[in-house]
Amino acid sequence: MRAVVSSADGAVLADHLQPTPGPDEILVRVHAAALNRADLAMLRGGSHGRTGGMGLPLGLEWAGEIVSIGAKVAGWKTGDRVMATGGGAYAEYALGSPQRMLTIPSGMSFETAATLPVALNTMHDAIITNGEFKAGQSILIQGASSGVGLLAQQIAKHAGAGLVLGSSTNPERRTRLTEFGADLAIDTSDPDWVKQVLAATDGKGVDLIIDQLSGTFANGNLQATRIGGRIVNVGRLAGDNAPFNFDLHALRRINYVGVTFRTRSAEEVARIVSLVKRDLYAAMAEGKLSLPVDRVFPLEETAEALKRMRRNEHFGKIVITMTGA
Repeated sequence: MRAVVSSADGAVLADHLQPTPGPDEILVRVHAAALNRADLAMLRGGSHGRTGGMGLPLGLEWAGEIVSIGAKVAGWKTGDRVMATGGGAYAEYALGSPQRMLTIPSGMSFETAATLPVALNTMHDAIITNGEFKAGQSILIQGASSGVGLLAQQIAKHAGAGLVLGSSTNPERRTRLTEFGADLAIDTSDPDWVKQVLAATDGKGVDLIIDQLSGTFANGNLQATRIGGRIVNVGRLAGDNAPFNFDLHALRRINYVGVTFRTRSAEEVARIVSLVKRDLYAAMAEGKLSLPVDRVFPLEETAEALKRMRRNEHFGKIVITMTGA
């Protein structure tokens, strides 16, 4: 089969051995896969948790059609249209775990379906499970113009948020945040961004921050969160390390939680997917939770797609399709 693999030269299209499903696995003919920033870290053979490695297919989420089922798998059949998170997405065929799969709703394209698994799992886990978000509360999504950030705003609205704030330093993207659930868009390059958050919350600060930035924004986040509120650290686009005001953290009695899928067990991920099915699947199937497709590339142009992501030129998700599959 054809696959885009990591190499010393970056992403390379190559012939790769087609995988065979084990007794607890499903083989899927991939029709579309979506790009994630973690793919950039795996380009030269790095890993993302248990996924990745030099010469192995890249990609973390895909949508396709089941072609073969392991002997111990129940509840799925060949021909089912599915979407899931899983390694080796940039290939004509990929192995998947049945516990991580979602049925693609009727009428939804493979390209659209491929954009959703990572964002659904990540932001349900961040907002609902670790953020303990409740109807009527306020929330700030830091890095809201990213794919997962756009879906986070929609999930917050779906959960009954009283106030949704989203941040972006890009003026054009910032003006579009209200299309995806933001009541107020914040520019975190403005030195007074914390004051804007406090003004919008009667001086209290938000109940929850979903932080995809971290770095130098850490102390501002502490100031912008209400006393007794929560911050969930999802990403570190602004840096892995920065000064942290421990006294401010203590004074505001903030519950600061770090999350990642890189150290999750298969059972933990399966549990997250089951919660997504319970809480979000119906809304997703009705089109109430969706992401814009920025641009679609054929598999042969995956390297160009990754360059577009690295240059941060996209709004929404970049998708590749297996035109020769």
